[in-house]
Amino acid sequence: MSVLWEKSETWRWLVRRTRESKPFFVAFATICGVVPGVIGYCVMQATNSRNDQLESHLRKNARPETLMMGQVNRERLAEYLGELQRKEDTNDRYVAALKGETLTRNPYVRIQPIPKQNDTNSDKELKK
Repeated sequence: MSVLWEKSETWRWLVRRTRESKPFFVAFATICGVVPGVIGYCVMQATNSRNDQLESHLRKNARPETLMMGQVNRERLAEYLGELQRKEDTNDRYVAALKGETLTRNPYVRIQPIPKQNDTNSDKELKK
């Protein structure tokens, strides 16, 4: 990598120009930021899959567990947004997440531990 700045005359010219001329530096920095941004935006627009027909096809062929997880996520988001609208304290969510726990829907028992997987049950299922 050191060959680039030790031997390359183009690199030395670029460094010299950016050091000597502030407008050149600003133009070069702008080009280095804008060109990749424009290319990235064009790629995102070209690969965008916001096609209603495709979406309906994918939703129709979705597995039941995918649909269930989507429903659960919508319910959890609605619950969280409701708490934010009511200006409730939501710090206990972060505390629970750090402890590996999840919040329940029971208002009197807000935090409960995630149930442990029972290895003996899974071993019996694998042997069948």
